[in-house]
Amino acid sequence: MGVPAIVDLTTPGTSVPAPIDPGRLVAGTPVAAVDHRYSDAGGRFHCGLWSSSPGTWRVRYTEHEFCHLLRGHVRLTSDDGSVVEFRAGAAFVIPSGYSGCWETVEDTTKYYALYEPG
Repeated sequence: MGVPAIVDLTTPGTSVPAPIDPGRLVAGTPVAAVDHRYSDAGGRFHCGLWSSSPGTWRVRYTEHEFCHLLRGHVRLTSDDGSVVEFRAGAAFVIPSGYSGCWETVEDTTKYYALYEPG
């Protein structure tokens, strides 16, 4: 068995549509896309790039997600009413169990890394 290849997230890739579930949509008509770059053999760790135009939708995280915003502005409002906002350059983690609303305030692109606990 050879050495696994390094995955360079900065090289051009291919984005595919990642539509927001209409049942979770709160406001707007966001158009989202994902450029998935890596999943581990066990299917619990994933990473790539994600982008979206403005809109708001409900989220409920069963995974842990690390985000690094390359461009844009997002606002997360948790079910307890707390609000956090992030702009290009910000890096943050959304823990498993978080629920609330994700709002893409302006066109956003992020690196993501997801870990799905067993």
